[in-house]
Amino acid sequence: MSRPRLRPVAASTLTAWAIVGLIGGWLVRRVGASISGSNPVIGWIHPVVMVLLAAIVVGTAWITWRQMQVHHERIEAYRAVNRMVLGRACAMVGALLAGGYLGYAISWLGLRGDPLVHTVLARAFVAAAAGVILCAGGVWLERACRIREDHDEEG
Repeated sequence: MSRPRLRPVAASTLTAWAIVGLIGGWLVRRVGASISGSNPVIGWIHPVVMVLLAAIVVGTAWITWRQMQVHHERIEAYRAVNRMVLGRACAMVGALLAGGYLGYAISWLGLRGDPLVHTVLARAFVAAAAGVILCAGGVWLERACRIREDHDEEG
């Protein structure tokens, strides 16, 4: 009898989240401008927080990978599951945010007369890049928690 397995997050799932984010990010400026009469602007705090989050997830993935894959240490089951769930969630949210900030940046491309265009584009592209790194770190963390078949308990 085969045991049920949890498959790693699929690339198609991450792509779907990125597309949803892209559409949502593109709509944010349009809807915000129509409601308030001015374009919503993101500050530097958004990209900075995203970069810090991505660094934490990548660091956790690196530690987990070294611990489980390189040194072949066993960690408590609840810790492995917590890290795997964190990795999966970060991968999906990272894809959503990367798409969202990229869509937001795209919505600004046609506004040549606005003096904020270059500033907003720089912030949005940095945040989108951090979203990609967060997504990649999440995928790495999720996969670092996998154990090989020969590590299964006998019996």
